[in-house]
Amino acid sequence: MIDYPNISPEILRIGPVAVRWYGVMYLIGFVSAYLLVRLQIKQRMLNLPKDFVESMFSYIIVGLLIGARVGYVLFYNLNFYVQNPLEVFAVWHGGMSFHGGLIGAVVGGYIFSKRYKADFWQLADIVIVTAPIGLGLGRIGNFINGELYGRPTDVPWAMVFPTDPLRLPRHPSQLYECMLEGVLLFIILWSVRNSGLRHGSITALFLLLYGVFRFSVEFVRQPDGFVNLYLVQVTTGQFLSLWMIFFSFVILFWIKKSREDSR
Repeated sequence: MIDYPNISPEILRIGPVAVRWYGVMYLIGFVSAYLLVRLQIKQRMLNLPKDFVESMFSYIIVGLLIGARVGYVLFYNLNFYVQNPLEVFAVWHGGMSFHGGLIGAVVGGYIFSKRYKADFWQLADIVIVTAPIGLGLGRIGNFINGELYGRPTDVPWAMVFPTDPLRLPRHPSQLYECMLEGVLLFIILWSVRNSGLRHGSITALFLLLYGVFRFSVEFVRQPDGFVNLYLVQVTTGQFLSLWMIFFSFVILFWIKKSREDSR
């Protein structure tokens, strides 16, 4: 067993205001995504209006934050929020869903593309390549917070998280997700970004790979809830990831059909 490093979630506190690692990780993720999106636009020599990227990110971030909260309420704890409706707005109590945030970001990006008459799928491919950076850093933030840990295990690298009321050795599943959904996914997407794939292909690849990675890690992650699929029981995270995989094939089928129709 490995000792949990027990890093303080707070970097700095001034009175009631605290700067936390979790927030800083996402801030770094957003800034990195912004810079890499600008780099890709420059490399592709796209002729876009001034402040185009800034406006696009404002739509995406607002959609992401709203979607992440609404997704958590709907997917993970609906009964509680039905009984305590005002808690929906108590975001300081925690509770954000990646899958909800993804849906919200897509909606925000789609509204933006319609308003600015831009190619939605081209923009989606450019932005989605950078998403694993924030995902990976966010998982490090989860690890520092001692949250979203794994199931009990006896593997040599198991850790006892101070936030675990049972104090059992568990999988550091946050680090598994960081390596798969963050590092590995970024390497794959970044390496194929200039491969001449049709618009939408990289977005589909992201959905497929993230869905597979998340579905796999859920076997060792402490589940947030379960969904019964006929005779098979899967975690809520696995259920939502299956939908991501499904939509990746829907996009790929649409791309294939569009290519055939254009011939």
